[in-house]
Amino acid sequence: MKPEFKEKPIRSFVIRGGRMTEGQRNAFDTWWPKYGLSMFDGPLDPVAVFGRVAPLVVEVGFGMGDSLLHMALAEPEKDFVGIEVHPPGVGRLIHLAGKEGVENLRVYMADAQDVLTDCIPTGAVDRFQLYFPDPWHKKKHHKRRILQAAFADKVHGLLRTGGHFHMATDWENYADYMMEVMSLQQGYSNTAGEYCFAPKPDYRPNTKFEARGERLGHGVWDLVFEKRD
Repeated sequence: MKPEFKEKPIRSFVIRGGRMTEGQRNAFDTWWPKYGLSMFDGPLDPVAVFGRVAPLVVEVGFGMGDSLLHMALAEPEKDFVGIEVHPPGVGRLIHLAGKEGVENLRVYMADAQDVLTDCIPTGAVDRFQLYFPDPWHKKKHHKRRILQAAFADKVHGLLRTGGHFHMATDWENYADYMMEVMSLQQGYSNTAGEYCFAPKPDYRPNTKFEARGERLGHGVWDLVFEKRD
């Protein structure tokens, strides 16, 4: 399977190469019918998909899926929708979710910008997660960063009033950039106080990547902004 996306001049991601394991390939045959969603099916109806009314968590860029799977298992009272463009990560996540019998998880393998515009209902999201996005270090590439004012506005529209937009990064310059962008947005309040980073919430698990960074002395910065109106 290939990621779904609409053509656009600037993307926040690059579809990287990388071989899938046999288990990841088989996962698409076995588990995609259960966990997979297509952005071409139009607006998502969470009640129809999950068979219940429950708080909805949406995560963009879940990588190999470890932390998203952990959260879905740890918070069975919530429903989770993950969005990722890289097939190996999607395959691994649905393979593990199938083995664990996870019911409160669904996945788009698609461009997040398209999914958020066409599929996620307005005011439906209780928590929106953007963890360790590509920082696009070079200044000439900053326009590719997924967190821009327009993206923050889009997330604001998807959140319910009182819902949270939670970001995390291990690049200090990107953390400062995130803080600057979010602090200028209308309709949000910083849950940690003006221009303050948040303590890591208990629900966000440490990833192997994050643990390695901590051993090397790298920092991790969390930002949690609440939708006011």
